Amino acid sequence: MLGMEISNKIINFANEKKTYTRMKKNYMFQLEFKVRDYECDLQGIVNNANYQHFYEHTRHEFLLANDISFAQLHDEGVELVVARATMAFKTPLHSRESFLSVLNLHQEGMRYVFDQKIYRLPDMVLCNTGRFDSVATINGKLGTLPMLDDLVKRLIEKQQNEEA
Repeated sequence: MLGMEISNKIINFANEKKTYTRMKKNYMFQLEFKVRDYECDLQGIVNNANYQHFYEHTRHEFLLANDISFAQLHDEGVELVVARATMAFKTPLHSRESFLSVLNLHQEGMRYVFDQKIYRLPDMVLCNTGRFDSVATINGKLGTLPMLDDLVKRLIEKQQNEEA
């Protein structure tokens, strides 16, 4: 009986110490994934490089959902490339776990900044955060994309109206 009481106290203490980061309500885009076995390393957790793949796929789907095609941009001499990537690992994902990849986009000068996060489902535990600074080259020269500039302004305005 004493062992059961001690065990319950340890469990209760552990539950009190858990802090879950809840997802911010207003993201510009979200995409659900499920971890595949081959994305995990020997430790049974998602290999760090795969988070970049998840984020990249989310950015591409976000642009496609907003009628911006990488292939079409390329055909027109426009390359949208990542200039800097930073990630922070919070909680590991495991094989067959579902997760939500979300993003917001803003501009800093000529840079398009994708602020991205990954939340495990269904408990919405924050697993990873990333910031991806992208730049556009137009026929080999650094520039901005009016269609992307307009998208950023429109989506930020929409977010602000939803928060008001």
